[in-house]
Amino acid sequence: MKLASIDHNDRIQYGTRAGSAGGGCLMASSNAHDPQEPELVDLTGVRILVVEDSWHIGIALESLLRALGADVAGPVATTDEAEQLIAEQTPAVAIVDFNLRGGELAHGLIDRLNDQGIRVIVISGYAVIPLAPGKAAAILQKPIVEAQLLAALRPAQKTAQ
Repeated sequence: MKLASIDHNDRIQYGTRAGSAGGGCLMASSNAHDPQEPELVDLTGVRILVVEDSWHIGIALESLLRALGADVAGPVATTDEAEQLIAEQTPAVAIVDFNLRGGELAHGLIDRLNDQGIRVIVISGYAVIPLAPGKAAAILQKPIVEAQLLAALRPAQKTAQ
């Protein structure tokens, strides 16, 4: 399996070079605007569920999280698949795309994750999503800025130690 890599414009790419057919910006690194490296997060021992219907973004997230030491469940593209993984082992954190496969919205999944005390980070390609305040620890717009994702994951690092 190919891993995600950071291109010369500090964007995380999967499989193809920036600007080529099939490749697009999946996650933007904060060093695109700030020459300093984002502070890395040690996620060793933290189980993170990835619910993302875009295969490329899901694999890029999985690769990044595994590189930081996380135990990654997924990526999966639907609420049903996410529920199966949650039943197998409860994650500490869930990264959830708001709009899932087949037009499914993640409202119900986000509510169930909150009910179980699981930290929820919502990602979306839309600037505004209909989500009640307090339902997510963070809401990140795609392309995801790596420093913002790491900041949202930092509290999970502290609970694992």
